[in-house]
Amino acid sequence: MTHDKNLDMVNDPRKLILVVEDNLTNVKVLFDFLESAGFRTLVAQSGESALEKLRFISPDLILLDVMMPGMNGFETCCRLKASEATKDIPIIFMTVLSDEADRVKGLTSGAVDYITKPFQQEEVLARIKIHLELSHLKKNLEQLVAERTAELTKALEQLQRSQRELQQSQVQLVQSEKMSALGQLVAGVAHEINNPVGFIAGNVKHAQNYIQDLLGLIELYQQKFPNPDAEIEAKMTSIDLNYLKEDLPKLLASMEEGAARIHDISTSLRTFSRADINDKVPFNVHEGIDSTILLLKHRLKANENRPEIQIVKDYGQLPEIECFPGQLNQVFMNLLANAIDSLEESNQGYTFAEIEANPNLIIIKTTSQGDRITICITDNGVGMSDEVKTRIFDHLFTTKPVGHGTGLGLSIVRQIILNNHGGTLQVHSAPKLGAEFIISIPIKNPTPFDSTTTPEE
Repeated sequence: MTHDKNLDMVNDPRKLILVVEDNLTNVKVLFDFLESAGFRTLVAQSGESALEKLRFISPDLILLDVMMPGMNGFETCCRLKASEATKDIPIIFMTVLSDEADRVKGLTSGAVDYITKPFQQEEVLARIKIHLELSHLKKNLEQLVAERTAELTKALEQLQRSQRELQQSQVQLVQSEKMSALGQLVAGVAHEINNPVGFIAGNVKHAQNYIQDLLGLIELYQQKFPNPDAEIEAKMTSIDLNYLKEDLPKLLASMEEGAARIHDISTSLRTFSRADINDKVPFNVHEGIDSTILLLKHRLKANENRPEIQIVKDYGQLPEIECFPGQLNQVFMNLLANAIDSLEESNQGYTFAEIEANPNLIIIKTTSQGDRITICITDNGVGMSDEVKTRIFDHLFTTKPVGHGTGLGLSIVRQIILNNHGGTLQVHSAPKLGAEFIISIPIKNPTPFDSTTTPEE
């Protein structure tokens, strides 16, 4: 029966008033005129009883007697206001007290109003209706504020998302244009280099043969005419013929090696600056890495401050992958250049001999497993703090001095790997323990990730 009664109260559209009063006469008076005024009425004869009833039902307003045995009205009110479930229910105190201090105490404890005994029905009804209306307006206002806050939050999130997408688009556009222009320039330079280098390389071999023939002829003359006249003897001495015969082949071999070296650089330039089209194409990752290393060789060589930075290649058996080669070469360039920067920073304060004892090292390891390849680039440089590690892929974030870094490099790396190739990018690092970047890319053409994807760490 109790369950059915409570269910009826929930379904009844009339406002529910909880009367907390220990005097039965007052209870009857309040019950009768509240019911006749169109309200539903629930009665509790103590503070404890009221708290128990409020576990199962939520009235629209509470009329609370101040002076009750056991838990008085002030304590009951404080308990109600401390509960999340009942703190917003308006409470009107009922009392015979007229002391100003008691009124202040009641309002301070959370009540919205006072009515005094004996009751004036018109006053009671007027106060109840006013506070029910105020409560209704408050709930509507709170709901409106919540809805508007949710709308503003959603709009702000959309604005931030659009801003990020715009920044990424701008970065990609600028970088694409820059790489396209650079690729055209490098391809043109490489083409122009190839012509004279091809001419030199093709003729050095002939020159070697001709010179060997001439040297052979000179030796034959020396055999046939072992006693040259004074003028020829003087000439042989002035040109140091024996040294010339020994050094000239070495000189030509060095020229041949130089021409081959220029040819390798030209090939690396063409490999690195490959222009990407709209569709992904097969690509040899090792060739891309090697071309990048060759272009960075000037930064790897020893100088007066440190020995050569050692590159250790641990290449696995990789198939060709479907990708944008120019973009991946850009990734390799950024990561290797950052590794060199980190090593140079870690060298500060150390002597040449101290660095030589603990050499600067970059390890490049590639593996293939299943339908993906993995590229790990590790250095033993200065490393990163946790704070820096969480921000390194942010747009425009850089730890380098003003004028030495744009904050675009790793942001672009992340975008190329995640968004353009459907891969993953992880970083492991700690201060003074170097850094490791791990790239994982599908072998076949994948579906690109959404631009909001974040890097794994």
